[in-house]
Amino acid sequence: PKLAEDEYYWCDLIGLKVVNQADDILGTVVEIQETGANDVLVVKGDERYLIPLLKGSVIKQIDEEQGQMRVDWDGEYI
Repeated sequence: PKLAEDEYYWCDLIGLKVVNQADDILGTVVEIQETGANDVLVVKGDERYLIPLLKGSVIKQIDEEQGQMRVDWDGEYI
C-alpha cells in the first residue's frame, strides 16, 4: 500500500548512502534488524555501524531521489 510522505518500507532504505552531519560518508544501508525496542540500520562502509532507526533524533533526512540518508551519528560510534 501507498505510505504517507514521511514513511518508508524497509526495502526503500536498503542501498541508501548514509552521510552524517559533518558530511562524512559512513557507508550504505545493507540490512535492517528488528530488536524489539527499535529497529537498527546496519551500515557497511570502511567500518560497520549499527545505527538506531529513530526519525528526528538520529535519522535527520531521507532523500530517496538522491539515494541518501542524513544521520546525526559520529563516525567514532561503531
